[in-house]
Amino acid sequence: MGKPTKHEPVKLVIGLIGKAELFNVAEKLLCRRFGALDFESRIIDFTFTDYYEAKMGSGLKRKFLSFQRKIIPDRLPRIKLYTNALEKKYFSLKGKRFLNIDPGYLTLSKLVLATTKDHQHRLYLGKGIFAEITLRFRDKTFRKWEWTYPDYCTEEYIAIFNHIRNTFLRPGKGKSDE
Repeated sequence: MGKPTKHEPVKLVIGLIGKAELFNVAEKLLCRRFGALDFESRIIDFTFTDYYEAKMGSGLKRKFLSFQRKIIPDRLPRIKLYTNALEKKYFSLKGKRFLNIDPGYLTLSKLVLATTKDHQHRLYLGKGIFAEITLRFRDKTFRKWEWTYPDYCTEEYIAIFNHIRNTFLRPGKGKSDE
């Protein structure tokens, strides 16, 4: 019989999609809650889908953030509910959302993203939140699955997550928020 063990702390990663001028406000709110950043990507054109355009307009951008302080993975549902509340309070008006804030976490072996949408490859975490393993680390790099979003399959995104993984490997970097 297996013995339950406590999960090691993981790296909080948050993706932003929206108008670039909103990113600084979101970063300040997120840092107030989760602490200092240890990585922020450059602003990337988001051209992989028109899914967000009806509510957010065209010319959308993407940015990724990671935080010095590690988290315990079972906090992911609360973090997703918090980012949803931020979207509603600060980045929505009359049913239109202007910024998408997607939290997840990174371990040495995978990138996990939180979502409110169920699908065959997603697991229910509680509080209306699901998670999927979006990327796996194999043969010295992150690799996609058949369900991985197209933008997460690009060399640029893979390089970003490999870089964040390397910051996670550095000893003594980022205490857990236990």
